[in-house]
Amino acid sequence: MKPVAVWLTRSDALPLGHRLSAGLDADVYQPWLHADESPREHFRRHFRLHRQWVMVSASGIVVRYLDGLPQNKYEDPAVVVLDEAARFAIPLLSGHEGGANALAYAVARLTGASPAVTTATEALKPLTLGIGCRRGKSAEAIEQAIVHALGGRSLTEVREIATIDLKADEVGLLAFCMHHQLPLRVIARADVAARAWVGHSSDWVQQQIGVDGVCEPCALIASPRGQLIVPKTALDGVTVAIVEDHILPIEHN
Repeated sequence: MKPVAVWLTRSDALPLGHRLSAGLDADVYQPWLHADESPREHFRRHFRLHRQWVMVSASGIVVRYLDGLPQNKYEDPAVVVLDEAARFAIPLLSGHEGGANALAYAVARLTGASPAVTTATEALKPLTLGIGCRRGKSAEAIEQAIVHALGGRSLTEVREIATIDLKADEVGLLAFCMHHQLPLRVIARADVAARAWVGHSSDWVQQQIGVDGVCEPCALIASPRGQLIVPKTALDGVTVAIVEDHILPIEHN
């Protein structure tokens, strides 16, 4: 048994399941192949054989499958719900301790889904950083550019890093995110191209990638209700833009 498992509700989701299996090195469950027991019972029997689950299903079905199974956040497997259209990846169980939040971002990078993280720790972090860089920039160079752009604000205020899909395998960027335990959201180039430009376009980026810019549109797409508080800043081949999400006030009756 592999640590990660993908649960499919319908055979129509098999192509998505295979993509997730390859990207996450996961076992794939096809409950319709087991006519001798109900899908719910099949899941419940295998639930604790894996440390993490990606459930390609409606959230209501997953909630019913999980009924009575969770024990505590330190031992429960992580569960991420993904709709069949791969629009949203939702950490449903064991977000922090089990790694469901990180798994949701991994699923998002593989499928283009939006990670819908709901834990309070992440919700209270207001900053999203959009990053662009030339190929081969080190984690140290990326960190220096980010610290420069933050201008005295702390990395602990950063909720996530966003970049374009062509930079999804950038070693220095991945190392920076891993070192600081920051999730990396990857934005499809088509989505970046469709985002209305807000700053000064870059002829070099247009020639190399086919979009007007990377860091500003990526940050704004990742935080759609946020405000651009630091436009594109460049340092040694790394560009950074910062969007701040204004937390909605809680009204008391």
